[in-house]
Amino acid sequence: MADGAVVEDTDPETFFKSPKSERAKDFLGKILGH
Repeated sequence: MADGAVVEDTDPETFFKSPKSERAKDFLGKILGH
């Protein structure tokens, strides 16, 4: 979600393996990098 809007609408496997939006990529990079 970004500003109250859904950024990506996909299954969890696809979301984690190949996110489409830059916001999702940034988010995953931060949480999976720790």
